[in-house]
Amino acid sequence: MIRAVSLSTPLALVACADLQDQIARDAARASIRPVLAERFPGMPLEPASDCVIDNASAGELTRLAHAANQPTVSPGTQRLVVEIATRPATIRCLATDGLAPFLN
Repeated sequence: MIRAVSLSTPLALVACADLQDQIARDAARASIRPVLAERFPGMPLEPASDCVIDNASAGELTRLAHAANQPTVSPGTQRLVVEIATRPATIRCLATDGLAPFLN
């Protein structure tokens, strides 16, 4: 019985970490979307938000998730989103995933 518990503990921790990551990503989207809508009008928000999130560091993702609790998007959050959105890897993602709806 002890062996079964000890084997299931790491799996529970992984599941918890995955849930925390998803919660942070969902919260970060609330900060990212208004900035993308204002700075990059016409860009599909869902795939573009995913590109920004996928190219943010863990620390940046945490900052964006915390910013979602604010009543307005701060200038610092706007700068962070634009900084991440203009990175080469994010631009490549936007070119393939973010603009795909326009190309079909």
